[in-house]
Formats: sequence, structure tokens, C-alpha cells
Amino acid sequence: MPFVRLTIAGLETGPAIVADLQRGITALMAEVLGKRADLTAVLVEAAPAGGWSVGGAAVAPAAHVEARMTQGTNTAEEKAQFVAAAHDLLVRTLPGPLPLATYVVVQEVPADAWGYGGLTQAARR
Repeated sequence: MPFVRLTIAGLETGPAIVADLQRGITALMAEVLGKRADLTAVLVEAAPAGGWSVGGAAVAPAAHVEARMTQGTNTAEEKAQFVAAAHDLLVRTLPGPLPLATYVVVQEVPADAWGYGGLTQAARR
């Protein structure tokens, strides 16, 4: 039951780009990390113009991906493949060059600290 937050700054992303990103991230979660697509939630958010900086200087465009999943369910190699593939998706989908500091973060959460439908992941095991 992964949750992915994609934050974008300095770009007008219409419904088509948002849908492409949601589909692309969902597919990567399933194909690279083996997560169930039907339980993968993806939130695409816009940061205000001028609200993003790198090295203290405002940048636009910019993007950041945070993917949360249950701790210990993926190998270091799988996570590295996801980081590379998610970055590639951003570069292919968003217009303009992204800053070098375009981060993709995999956050592992203990199974007893999160869940869905009222049950923790630990309770589902």
C-alpha cells in the first residue's frame, strides 16, 4: 500500500500531465518495486512559484518524489532502480530542464506504524 507524493514547482501542469505522472509512478511502483497498483496512492501537488529553492536560490521548474512503503519489502537494488526510473519519468514528462537537485526519496515505514482500511501492515501479515 504505497503512498507517493510528487511535488512540482514553477510549472503549469494540466490534467494530462498529472494523469501521465500518476500512471507512470503507479506503473513503476508495480513493475520495479512489486507493489500492488490497485493500492498505490499518488498525490501530485503544486508548490507556489518562488517557493522552491536550491542552494538558497529560487528555481523553476522543480520536482520532488517521496514514495512511502513498508520497511524491508524491497532490496537496495530495487530501490536504486526506482530512484533512477522515477527521475527519468520526471525528465521525460515535465517541460524544461530540472535542477540537478531533483530528489527521489524512498521512505520505509515500519509495518506497525501505518496501514489502510483501519489495519496496520503488520496486522495484515
